[in-house]
Amino acid sequence: MSKRDYYEVLEVNKSASAEEIKKAYRKKAVQHHPDKNPGDKVAEEKFKEAAEAYEVLSNPQKKSRYDQYGHAGVGGAAGGGFGGGGMSMDDIFSHFGDIFGGGGNFGGFSGFGGFGGGGRQRVNKGSNLRVKVTLTLDEVLKGVEKKIKVKKYVPCSHCTGSGAEGGASHSTCTSCQGSGQVTRISNTILGQMQTASTCPTCGGEGKIITNKCKHCAGEGIEKNEEVISINIPAGVEEGMQLSVSGKGNAARRGGINGDLLVLIQEAEHPELVRDGRDLLYNLFVSIPQATLGAPVEIPTLEGRVKVKVEAGTQPGKILRLRGKGLPEVNGYGRGDILVKIQVWIPKSLTREEKKVMEKMIESESFNPKPSSQEKNFFSKVKDMF
Repeated sequence: MSKRDYYEVLEVNKSASAEEIKKAYRKKAVQHHPDKNPGDKVAEEKFKEAAEAYEVLSNPQKKSRYDQYGHAGVGGAAGGGFGGGGMSMDDIFSHFGDIFGGGGNFGGFSGFGGFGGGGRQRVNKGSNLRVKVTLTLDEVLKGVEKKIKVKKYVPCSHCTGSGAEGGASHSTCTSCQGSGQVTRISNTILGQMQTASTCPTCGGEGKIITNKCKHCAGEGIEKNEEVISINIPAGVEEGMQLSVSGKGNAARRGGINGDLLVLIQEAEHPELVRDGRDLLYNLFVSIPQATLGAPVEIPTLEGRVKVKVEAGTQPGKILRLRGKGLPEVNGYGRGDILVKIQVWIPKSLTREEKKVMEKMIESESFNPKPSSQEKNFFSKVKDMF
């Protein structure tokens, strides 16, 4: 699978400062940290991916090579400066732990294991929500803020998400002594073996509620509606999926919220068809217009513009309106509008019109005289296949 663009991974522009890159990496690392996402292989890969991107973009020399040559400029392998052999979790914690406040400890997270090094207490994680948002090409051009109403789990309004009635406290689980795990020792042919598993009494949370909230039965969540604002950048395409962190379902008893996944759909434009960054338009002109030349109007996303169809224009000719297309997500510049000339042939004529056309048939000017380039059209098409 091809590697993602490092700027896309950290969600920064190429012009981002070193401090902005560092801040973006910290945000991603905290979001996908293994302690926040126990057992989540996808989060672990994203955690490594963010570290790999930061390892390159935080180094001015590597960043310069990457900007010029892409992944090939930094060896094309994970970790760039880690011998091209990929970044292990130990590599990440030892090299980048200091940006979170020193000592390889990520702001209260240990390398692997529970929070603050105090065991492996379970952290509840809310599920993700998926919504579809339909955009017009005009909205794709400039980017847009959409407000949508979604039904989701939110923190319980009676216990504010704690799961405890009337602010009652939680007590430490006596089965695991607050660690969230129970240890068992068994005798095997190899000797005694020690295994750890999630505490069945507290479900790995290390604590139990002394008096459960009657409204949510101690879950700490309830169904409700929420209006969420989504900032959609310019240049998005049909099928793209954006992620709004923390706007998914609330987690049980004050855990980590899920994300809101936004699937982009495009509304059909009445005149223009999208092709990547470019827009396509079929322009129909009459035989006299194509023969004599004429001014015509072309629709764009910023109003109609006038262009001149030159005399003697042949069907199939492409006119290019530079910079009138769409931008690329997190990119620079815009695509073009490609206008294909179509000559409209009438299907029925009046008696007078037929007489005019019959005179044209006899005229030498109306006899086909294709150029060598036009004669070779079919051989070029054949070469394409």
